[in-house]
Amino acid sequence: MNAWDLIPVLLLTLLSVALSGGAAIVLLVARQRRKIHCATGPLGVGASPGPAPDFTPPRTVFPRRPASWLAIRSRNLRAVQAALGLHHPKPCAWIEGLAGGQKLFIAPPVKGWILIIGSDVPDPNEDVDACFRFVLDLSRKLGQVQFFSANRVLGHHAWVRAEAGRIVRAYAWAGKTLWNQGIKTRAELELGVKCFHYFEAPERTLFSQADVIALNTEKVPLLAARWSLDPAGIDERLFEHAQGIAGEPSRHY
Repeated sequence: MNAWDLIPVLLLTLLSVALSGGAAIVLLVARQRRKIHCATGPLGVGASPGPAPDFTPPRTVFPRRPASWLAIRSRNLRAVQAALGLHHPKPCAWIEGLAGGQKLFIAPPVKGWILIIGSDVPDPNEDVDACFRFVLDLSRKLGQVQFFSANRVLGHHAWVRAEAGRIVRAYAWAGKTLWNQGIKTRAELELGVKCFHYFEAPERTLFSQADVIALNTEKVPLLAARWSLDPAGIDERLFEHAQGIAGEPSRHY
């Protein structure tokens, strides 16, 4: 028998080995599946139940930090509600309020501060005078009031601090300086935020304008944490049962 005659024999031998190996793997898989079925199938007489399966629902995902918010130095929800002149007030869970679907949401107090968020919180980019009047009016009624805004997409940002009906510090940027009042606070100096004067344009060399504006926007929550509260830094456990008040503003500024 020459070498050419051996080739079919070798091929048949290899095919036989491959088929035998495949059959062995199929038998092992089938045996393993039977073991799993016996372990997890219906309980027989005298069988002991295993641990109950975990049906814990997934955590709700919602934005932790709104685009803009106010912080009021107070523990009295009703006083804040009265100062806002809230129409159609109703209890509102914190997790629902932070989702941003309310016109105004008064959050439960945390560490002596009450947060206000909602679509009807004035935006300096749309009307800086309305934002000024809104903050000042609340400050006359409630004392210390702070406003923060940070739009990472557009780079718009603002922070305002009022006490006893007086603007202590304010800065707002939306492509240009809209509001710059008062002396920089220590927290602003330590964070190194850049505040431009009216009609002052940032330097454009080496794309520095985009860098400075983006850095300012990113630092707004850090400034809020030093002045009062960063909404994203609040303990998540408070979201489970805490309730605030939702409603509509009595008037637009």
